[in-house]
Amino acid sequence: MASPLKGARAKPGEPVLGGPASVVETACPLDCPDACSLAVTVQHGKIVALDGSRGNPVTEGFICAKVRRFGERVYGPDRLLYPAVRKGRKGEGRFTRASWDEALALIVSRFEQAKARHGGASILPYSYGGSNGLLTQDNLDATLWRRLGTSRLARTLCAAPTGAANQALYGKMPSVTYQDYPEAKLIVVWGFNPSVSGIHMVPYLREAQKRGATLIVIDPRTTAIARAADIHLAVKPGTDIAVALAIHRYLFAGGRADEGFLQAHTHGADRLRERAEPWTIERAAEVAQVDAAALEQVARLYAERSPALIRCGWGLERNRNGGNAAMAILALPAVGGKFGVRGGGFAMSNSASWNLTRPWIGADEPASRVVNMTHLGRALTEYDDPPVDVLFVYNCNPAATVPDQTRVLRGLAREDLFTVVFDQVMTDTAQYADVILPATTFLEGYDFAKAYGPISMQLARPVVDPIGEARPNADVFGELCARLGLRREGDPEGELDLLVQVLDGLPGTIGGDLSAGRRPLPACGAAPVQFVDVFPNTPDRKIDLFPAALEASAPMGLYRFQPDPATDRYPLALISPSSDRTISSTLGELPRVDVKLTMHPDDARVRGLEEGDPVRIFNDLGEVHCPLTVAASIRQGTVSLPKGLWRRSTLNNSTGTALAPDTLTDLGGGACFNDARVQVASLARA
Repeated sequence: MASPLKGARAKPGEPVLGGPASVVETACPLDCPDACSLAVTVQHGKIVALDGSRGNPVTEGFICAKVRRFGERVYGPDRLLYPAVRKGRKGEGRFTRASWDEALALIVSRFEQAKARHGGASILPYSYGGSNGLLTQDNLDATLWRRLGTSRLARTLCAAPTGAANQALYGKMPSVTYQDYPEAKLIVVWGFNPSVSGIHMVPYLREAQKRGATLIVIDPRTTAIARAADIHLAVKPGTDIAVALAIHRYLFAGGRADEGFLQAHTHGADRLRERAEPWTIERAAEVAQVDAAALEQVARLYAERSPALIRCGWGLERNRNGGNAAMAILALPAVGGKFGVRGGGFAMSNSASWNLTRPWIGADEPASRVVNMTHLGRALTEYDDPPVDVLFVYNCNPAATVPDQTRVLRGLAREDLFTVVFDQVMTDTAQYADVILPATTFLEGYDFAKAYGPISMQLARPVVDPIGEARPNADVFGELCARLGLRREGDPEGELDLLVQVLDGLPGTIGGDLSAGRRPLPACGAAPVQFVDVFPNTPDRKIDLFPAALEASAPMGLYRFQPDPATDRYPLALISPSSDRTISSTLGELPRVDVKLTMHPDDARVRGLEEGDPVRIFNDLGEVHCPLTVAASIRQGTVSLPKGLWRRSTLNNSTGTALAPDTLTDLGGGACFNDARVQVASLARA
């Protein structure tokens, strides 16, 4: 396809650089379900304002405060402007400027040395793709790592347990989109806070309530959406599975299960019924520490109302029971017979709706070692067959985001580890790099913004030229392929060539629609009805409520509850929910008010703590120092630090990941951030 985009920086006829201010439309690919369309004001080649556009009718012209501040990242003091090589000890953050040629030559040399000494598996590419579209993740980078034969990375920090559950049950069938929420008569928002993690859901929830829908929120905290709910179950972290199984038992035992649907469209209903049988309302309420009458009301309302929708979030997966909790929650619409009507069923991620297989990746997966990214600390300090000699970090900040932070930092501090960090700003991880490469932001390059709440795909295009010597991912990985002798005929040389190749490789008319500035839709449409427009992507198009493979691989089997890891010494559950300041850890470098630990008044009182006190949060893995805020918005026995904190945000340069174990979830091998059990004490009395 001859691309009209090659060399373009704005719509035809729009000025981009210099002259009077102009507005350039693009889209946001950051890790949020919504994928906002953006209107960026540019003057004299510089971004002067970011706002929403109406190109995406779902996001409808408004954007979150996080993205509105993104220009502060583009031009901020932490922005990486040129390649650099370490000067001094690891972690000091002292670097000497280098040319791109010098930096890439050094990287290629160390790649070749590591492969000759211990094989390609001694090189560990480390990345996460939440804030990337189709171009900036798993394209030329994947081609490079596969041809080089490096270790493979299991990306498990987010959505691994819920993804495993969704895949096993439904084959990741497309789910209910925002547009159909107002059709529901009952909505359960479970483990998700749209006020900070998907703001465009909120108007649809409000519209549903105006039409008479009952809103139920299940979350350990009293969030803004929980305050607006008809019922809020403030469950103890890690007990969502007990609550879900109790609702299943209520449906089965009370004759409320849709036996006709189960017979026609599912496998394994009897095994699920058997596992749910011990979970009475009273037992689940005791385990989850919620009111039994309120839980029974939730079960009764779910049985009686239709259309009924469950919005399954990701907060519930971040513990030892996360995968089975997601299984039990996602199975509820099948048992309750909630499919087949608009506004009924479940909603989670629509990322698989486009059925994209990435045919443009120019190599197959090698049979090399798989490293679970949650175990980065172990990989850097313990693996020896082979050891990790080279670490290449991009699209993520593991020093801030990976559990067992102390061990991760100890591994990053190894003098014999050669670390490359390819990023936009000087992250906590970049402080430990041997070579730093400056990357473009989404406002300086092309990408595809693919929503996974609503279903949409948009072309994100550069609104300004790259700052300093920053380069797009595709340009850098393409050049590394060439320098290592791994380039093949037909490989794209960089971002624009890759853009054309991806457009050509998209199914149907999607690529043509995008290049023409239109918003394409997948085969299922913009608002599919489950079991009318879409069916499970399983071999027989039936729901597998009791997948044999997962039963065999789960430590305790399916729909099993593992008890709380709290001890007398460390009785408090520490959770790390999303905040209104960062997207994971992106934008964590921006100045902010003091980060505080949130604690329930009763928990503060018994510890002699008051609002504003400096405290230490600690367990056997580490400790974090910060001020305290006392609020009834969090349930008793649970404390909270925001997700995505950088080390500079606390008094002792440690974050909540220093207290999180690197244990894995029951399904999917995910991270158990919310299994951190801690004690809190006055820092002044330490």
